[in-house]
Amino acid sequence: MANVFILDNGAYTIKAGFSNQNEPRIMPNAIMKAKSERRRPFIADQIEDCRDASGLFYILPFQKGYLVNWDIQKTVWDYVFGKDVFNVNHSNTTMIVTEPYLNFTSTQEALSEIFFEEYEVDALLRINAGDLSVHKYHRDRPRELCCLLVESGFSFTHIVPYIQGKKQKDAILRVDVGGKVLTNHLKELISYRQLNVMDETYVINQVKEDVCFVSLDYNTDMRTARDGKQANHILRDYVLPDFTTIKRGYVRPLEESTGKSTAGEQLIRLNNERFAIPELLFHPSDVGIQEMGITEAIVHSINKCPEETRPHLYRNILLTGGNCNFPMFKDRVFKDVQSMAPDEFDVNVTLAKNPSTYCWRGGAAISRSAHFPEMLVTKKEWEEDGFNICQERFSV
Repeated sequence: MANVFILDNGAYTIKAGFSNQNEPRIMPNAIMKAKSERRRPFIADQIEDCRDASGLFYILPFQKGYLVNWDIQKTVWDYVFGKDVFNVNHSNTTMIVTEPYLNFTSTQEALSEIFFEEYEVDALLRINAGDLSVHKYHRDRPRELCCLLVESGFSFTHIVPYIQGKKQKDAILRVDVGGKVLTNHLKELISYRQLNVMDETYVINQVKEDVCFVSLDYNTDMRTARDGKQANHILRDYVLPDFTTIKRGYVRPLEESTGKSTAGEQLIRLNNERFAIPELLFHPSDVGIQEMGITEAIVHSINKCPEETRPHLYRNILLTGGNCNFPMFKDRVFKDVQSMAPDEFDVNVTLAKNPSTYCWRGGAAISRSAHFPEMLVTKKEWEEDGFNICQERFSV
């Protein structure tokens, strides 16, 4: 078998690597420009070389979860496959590439064409990220027949039931809230209450990752956040980076969160924002998005499936995607689903081990399976049948 390269092509980050590696490399799927170095664009993980990432400007290939800017995407891919990163020999490489659910046919065709005509890969598998995650879940639990995947990423959150490994297309639900909405709302709250950070997407995204958590009892936490300093265990100071002595911001522990700068650092005080931001995943209407939240969507999706599969789906809820990294995310999903599920059904929620890279590891697992060669389209088949063979094989 040729080398297998797995490209989990997310809207915010790429998770990439050869299938024989233990973990993928994670890098931004974007070209970034910094105020401090205007002439130089930073592609993917080159951003680590940037001396001052304040006011960073992103040029993203994805908009609203779908690939729209091919020039930007191709620049990022050229960098990832190039000699400075993975040095991929395409003619001897089988490529697994992820794409969003219900992707546009024109995008699928362009994706297939680029990998066969421009990169000239030996063979290609174009697949939904969720299919790879569920494959890994079933490998770890071979006796289970069903799985309900909750994939919460940058652009949106998908709820997808799989029955005997096949996704139920008519029961797929999408909640239009993902990491991007959360970061943008946090920027607005901080800008309104304390300090204008509307241009600081990069920094505020780190703030979100470092301090936010999912509330198990929203009203109680809100009352705590209103309390005086003694009783309030939620209030924290976040030290912002200055990009000279502090490269990445950090949270001060509770006892040091006095609101006073000790050595001239710039602080922001975070109180109810810490749990109000992730709450949007469960109540999108808080920011005027008139949709059901994750928990309602889970129950609604299961109810669209055949009755005999429902107990299996409640018992096998799998959480993947970057937003699942929030502390207590799994506990909240379990608590809410259990309160809405029929009493006779057991509810079991599994948080993927490292939710951001679980799909990539599913790709590594599928590349070692016996039926993997049958899933691929080879360069020879592409030359004979073109996009039609891709449609037949990849749209299962």
